[in-house]
Amino acid sequence: MQSVCIICLILRAASFGLAFHVASPFSRQAATTTTTNYREGTQLHAEIERESEKKRVVVIGNGMVGQRFMENLISLDTEKKCIISTFCEEPRAAYNRVKLTSYFETRNPSALSMTSEFDVEGRTPWYAKNNVELLLNDKAVALDTKAKTVTGASGKTLAYDVLVFATGSYPFVPPIPGKQRPGVFVYRTIEDLESMLAYVKEHNVQSAAVIGGGLLGLEAAKAVADMKVQSHIVEFAPILMCRQIDQGGHDVLVRKIEDMGLRVHCGARTQAFVGKDGTTDNESTSPVSALRFSNEGWEDLPVQMVVVSAGIKPRDDLAKGTDIAVGERGGILVDEQLRTSVDGVYAIGEIALYNNFIYGLIAPGYDMASVCSKVVAQDELGMNLDLKEEPAFTGADLSTKLKLLGCDVASFGENQPSPDDPDVSSLTWNDPLCGIYRKLIFNKAGTRLRGGILVGDAGDYSRLHALAIKGDVLPENPATLLAPPSARGEVETTQELSSARSTQICSCNDVTRGHIEDTIKELGVEKATLKAVKTCSKAGTGCGGCEPDVKLILKQELEKLGGSLSNHLCEHFAYSRPELMAMVRTDSDPSSVDSFGKILHKHGKGVSDV
Repeated sequence: MQSVCIICLILRAASFGLAFHVASPFSRQAATTTTTNYREGTQLHAEIERESEKKRVVVIGNGMVGQRFMENLISLDTEKKCIISTFCEEPRAAYNRVKLTSYFETRNPSALSMTSEFDVEGRTPWYAKNNVELLLNDKAVALDTKAKTVTGASGKTLAYDVLVFATGSYPFVPPIPGKQRPGVFVYRTIEDLESMLAYVKEHNVQSAAVIGGGLLGLEAAKAVADMKVQSHIVEFAPILMCRQIDQGGHDVLVRKIEDMGLRVHCGARTQAFVGKDGTTDNESTSPVSALRFSNEGWEDLPVQMVVVSAGIKPRDDLAKGTDIAVGERGGILVDEQLRTSVDGVYAIGEIALYNNFIYGLIAPGYDMASVCSKVVAQDELGMNLDLKEEPAFTGADLSTKLKLLGCDVASFGENQPSPDDPDVSSLTWNDPLCGIYRKLIFNKAGTRLRGGILVGDAGDYSRLHALAIKGDVLPENPATLLAPPSARGEVETTQELSSARSTQICSCNDVTRGHIEDTIKELGVEKATLKAVKTCSKAGTGCGGCEPDVKLILKQELEKLGGSLSNHLCEHFAYSRPELMAMVRTDSDPSSVDSFGKILHKHGKGVSDV
């Protein structure tokens, strides 16, 4: 198939044809020119032939997983056997959606970019440099698997040899009456945040409700709090994060959250979003003014904004109506190689339904991107990757470590075994004074760590995760694992990270300690900043949960090289966090430091200065 660049080559070849026509056969110079042009024209013809032999890979969706697939495929395609095109319905190229709440720190979309700074059009140099056709603001709206074409909302139709669905998911909005009202938002994109900010300012919003108490819901609650709005977390289940933690973890997490000024309402059965006009129907466009519950004795909750973050649904609309098999509850059915039911069509990320399960975390998505890129390179592009076994996605470790609303929350392994599981014994640490809850789950004999829950202090997550997932040998007294690092003293805390080069540090990108160490050595003392190490090694660029470990390794390796790690908060402030906070607290003019923008102006460097 021929790409846009082939058309350019044809035009160039045509210009040589014109040179043949005007050159005089009686002129030696003209003859030389004709011979030269003929040779160059022949080379161009050969180049056109090579381009026409390349296969076009079309990626629908330019999110984190789609971007990772393209990066992987490009690194494998050393012989340039394919041309890649990607549909991106958003106004900017791929960015880190997992770290969406950090947008408030800079209000600069480029800080979230998966490649480099965005230009005014929302593009980055990576796409042109790698000959990737980026179709910005163009949602794929039609698919013909027989003709092997995809059409965008712009009307542009692309023929493909290989098609990869990386459309991700969209927020699930429960069928609550009043969801159509002004002031009801979803939490998914930078544009969603900007719309919320504008609404808060325009309508003087003082209080908002977040529907959903899972991972995304708590992130959305933080976003609302960052807008200086009273945030209410409204969850249908009896506890927050019911897939990751238990009642004990919930109790500690709620105390932490409410100490920050947020309010938590669990077991809430939301009946309607009430309008200013008092209506509770599906037609009124009166702005939202309250939540109404069906719980007996519960009063209306006055709010001027609602953010729905109650889960996700795979974006499989494009596949429906084709011969691509779709699951009963959504998602495109895939096998271990991420193949769909149609030859040459693959699906990865939150759109992929593997073994009747949708993986909503970034790490499994990256695993899928890695497997799919190898399968496409080998089976579709005919590359010899010299692999010992066929690439396969057989499921993923759903362990996770996050900092939610300033609180460490981690779960790993079998963190909630079945109540009738006979091979279970557990140890629990519950410290309400320090706000720490830990539960370690062992087999009955106490010889194997099966999983655990860590809330408030997850400093030894990497070690415990390795013990559970890899089945490493436990200490003679397994109970010594229970106490949190903060209760054992700072010296022990710094020793929790294994020095073995094979230790996995970043689960999102499968980055080992050895790879990070090599990256630091290659960068050298002067260039090995935390930002540079993360960019070059990919560690810490997914969910960000491993960033403290990356920073610790950087500190240790710099000291070995005769350097030291700067304690600056970030590239915008030449101070540590305690130093900056002390300056803010003791400022003689509090009004000059009552917002991030003012603090940045007074004590830091703006984005344009860095």
